[in-house]
Amino acid sequence: MINIHEVVETNKMIEKENLDVRTITLGISLLDCADSDTDVFCDRVYKKITTVAKDLVKTGREIEKKYAIPIVNKRISVTPAAIAGAGACRTSKDFVKFAKTLDAAAKETGVNFIGGFSALVQKGMTTADELLIRSIPEALASTDRVCSSVNLGSTKTGINMDAVRLMGEIIKETAEMTAENDSMGCAKLVVFCNAPDDNPFMAGAFHGVSEADAVINVGVSGPGVVKTALEQVRGESFEVLCETIKKTAFKITRVGQLVAKEASEMLGVPFGIIDLSLAPTPAIGDSVADILCECGLESAGAPGTTAALAMLNDQVKKGGIMASSYVGGLSGAFIPVSEDQGMIDAVLRGSLTLEKLEAMTCVCSVGLDMIAVPGDTTAVSISGIIADEMAIGMVNQKTTAVRLIPAAGKAVGDQVEFGGLLGRAPVMPVNTFDCSAFIGRKGRIPAPVHSFKN
Repeated sequence: MINIHEVVETNKMIEKENLDVRTITLGISLLDCADSDTDVFCDRVYKKITTVAKDLVKTGREIEKKYAIPIVNKRISVTPAAIAGAGACRTSKDFVKFAKTLDAAAKETGVNFIGGFSALVQKGMTTADELLIRSIPEALASTDRVCSSVNLGSTKTGINMDAVRLMGEIIKETAEMTAENDSMGCAKLVVFCNAPDDNPFMAGAFHGVSEADAVINVGVSGPGVVKTALEQVRGESFEVLCETIKKTAFKITRVGQLVAKEASEMLGVPFGIIDLSLAPTPAIGDSVADILCECGLESAGAPGTTAALAMLNDQVKKGGIMASSYVGGLSGAFIPVSEDQGMIDAVLRGSLTLEKLEAMTCVCSVGLDMIAVPGDTTAVSISGIIADEMAIGMVNQKTTAVRLIPAAGKAVGDQVEFGGLLGRAPVMPVNTFDCSAFIGRKGRIPAPVHSFKN
């Protein structure tokens, strides 16, 4: 039961500390839409999404009104498109048509984003996988709400370096095709190692093939709440610091559990998971970097940053697990640059570099996220950065990701502007030494020895 003290406390977190439910994401299986005819397939996809998700936005608004809890985004994730469309899509243009169908369905249902224009190629690429990947630049340039992801590696299979090389080229092409919008297409494209099947956060959300026909996943966020709690324990021991983070994460997750149960009952769709991720926004006071500073750092990126982030991530997970039986997705602390004002400030003052961010990804929830780099960064260099991040995920048995924006026409010192939750980002320098001989090798990097656990 939730008592009156918890209600008052939750109201304070919402009104003054930027607590929100970041997203209700409705996962929808498209496996039963399969057909050999592209037009028939796309028609089935549109009808299924618009039928299953017809009340999603309305339900979210009703829950917001009932509990006075802000629900920032209502989203849909679907079966990875390379799997769902394998029988119908025989060219990259067919996959572009599929993406436009997803976009139309998203607009009809009123959701903010639809994820799942995805391929899982950690061990190899089918014809459909490669066609989808090659269609990504045009698909993202010609749609508004579609998000795309590609899983390039896993602890069990190793890293598909052929796909890593290809994705460097695809990210570069996507940046050029959306150059008029500060290469916005790249903000909707992410590559993964160990991608989870139940992630409610974009751009990486897709509906895993092991999931039910439809499922509700909820993502909760509250960096401002954690920072405010830590302000009350300045100078205390690490034990007190950790307990405070853990207890605060518990309270935040309880809010997500309430919303998830309500949405599940109202929509008649099974509840999947709560993803407790400290996902920042550009709003002042809603920053993971500010939490790190509250732990005792002068600026994010200072010596001790990786240790502070590791502690934060672990305590967030411990608190969340105690508050819900079904915690999943990514759950932990995100460190995107463009979406976190504290991170932006750290980059501008010179305390945070791309190399330090890479070190931090060893202990955070995801990886190199929403980072703008010069537009003349080569596709090979992008592939090298991706390979490094995939290796961190593979060896450490965790999810890692890369969402880079090689901003067309921009150089170090310039800024890209996306608006809304995506925010803005200063263009960061990239190591320009060549890695083409390494990236040019064909095949896979094998799985690490500790992957053999069966």
